[in-house]
Amino acid sequence: MEFKIESGDPTTLKTPCLILGVFEQAELSGPAAAIDKASGGYLSDVLRKGDMDGETGRTLMLYGAPGVGCERVLLVGCGKRKEFDRRGYRKALAAAVNLLVDTHIDAALCTLPALDPAGMTPYQAVREAVTACADTLYRYDRTKQEKKKPRPTLKQFAVRVAREGDAETARQAVRHGAVIAQGIDLAKDLSNLPGNLCTPGYLAERAIGLGRDYPALRVEVLEEKDMASLGMGALLSVSRGSRQPAKLILMEYRGGAEGAKPVVLVGKGLTFDAGGISLKPSSDMDEMKFDMCGGASVFGAMLCALELALPLNLIGVVPASENLPDGDANKPGDIVTSLSGQTIEILNTDAEGRLILCDALTYCERFDPEVVIDMATLTGAVMVGLGRRVSGYFTTDDELAKQISDAGEKSGDRTWRLPLWDEYQQELDSNFADIANIGSRWGGALTAACFLARFTKNYVWAHLDIAGVANKTGPKKGATGRPVPLLADFLLTKSGISLE
Repeated sequence: MEFKIESGDPTTLKTPCLILGVFEQAELSGPAAAIDKASGGYLSDVLRKGDMDGETGRTLMLYGAPGVGCERVLLVGCGKRKEFDRRGYRKALAAAVNLLVDTHIDAALCTLPALDPAGMTPYQAVREAVTACADTLYRYDRTKQEKKKPRPTLKQFAVRVAREGDAETARQAVRHGAVIAQGIDLAKDLSNLPGNLCTPGYLAERAIGLGRDYPALRVEVLEEKDMASLGMGALLSVSRGSRQPAKLILMEYRGGAEGAKPVVLVGKGLTFDAGGISLKPSSDMDEMKFDMCGGASVFGAMLCALELALPLNLIGVVPASENLPDGDANKPGDIVTSLSGQTIEILNTDAEGRLILCDALTYCERFDPEVVIDMATLTGAVMVGLGRRVSGYFTTDDELAKQISDAGEKSGDRTWRLPLWDEYQQELDSNFADIANIGSRWGGALTAACFLARFTKNYVWAHLDIAGVANKTGPKKGATGRPVPLLADFLLTKSGISLE
């Protein structure tokens, strides 16, 4: 897929399809008004017939508009002009791209970024056009023999900028957007694979393959014997119930100054979670293949850093395992010793993500990190509190909190900060070990974060609970690739790259 920038008079631009915005009450956007004037009122005549009312996401394809250079005109509804924001903008983009695919058009020129969606800079509007297009085009068909729909024929998607002076910013936005889309697609591909294919070993192989493709990436995979010699009793206790050996995947990119402290991203890599002895209900258990979306997002973020050659040091850590019931699996009441030396009473074997993460987070101390951020589909409780729109995040560092929040707002991959207060720590008290792996039924996302906090006292750290946003359910079931957009913005900003 090729993304490019065009500028100049929209009436003279040559393209198989020109995408124009129309607001409610048949209000033409600026580029649409220019086309209408050049065509002698052709668009106005069509709108007066009532075929397009400007409702967000409505589309109308027109042919043979006189006096213009394009072969087709695609009108896209953008809703009320005063209410046109990122949400409406993205919906309009998706509707346009879907129609392009349905009509087998191979190239198009989009003018929607020039409509100045509320709350978005020109850079953000152009980048969003690229990522939204890629998201709409994404198809998972690796495990399908017969494809219900042919793969999209759209090969080129151009974005028009109104002013020549905006072209350089737009080119950077296109470049960033295309790379972020690659990272999102990688995260989706890994997450959508079934658990019998995407095993811990498969994730390790993909990391090794990434290292072969990008010489700047050094990959190391710790096997179970390596983890046992280190004392990772918490992580290894989870994999005991599986025939698939656990892996600790380490991906190191040194693009920054020699000796500069690295940013470390840690992603939960539970390639399938049946709950262990504390077995999950059978309904929707197939979706537990998405319990490795945190790990997949680390892969996606690493790909973004490599493709853009970001000037920073970055380390990706993915503890990978399965959580299944077996004669040697964790039992409620078992006590294991973590890499930190803290003992953990396992009251619920389905609270396993924190067990593999805590050892990985302790391991991160050896990198002397500037900051550590972990991503995990950790709790259903975060969905009860926040729904499926935003990620909940936790940190005691206000500066890091602002950086995460800003990255979420700029990328549209939004977050909400939740409390990480000492009052919640007592929920994890155990009569038999240093810490229990679950608290009471109340505030489950908070006590899970408090559990992880006990293993991150030696560096600046944040935890993202992405259980609500990592995948969709129902007819559109599948991975979203989040929080790759947030992580990409965070890393770009850390690299000193302007996103305005």
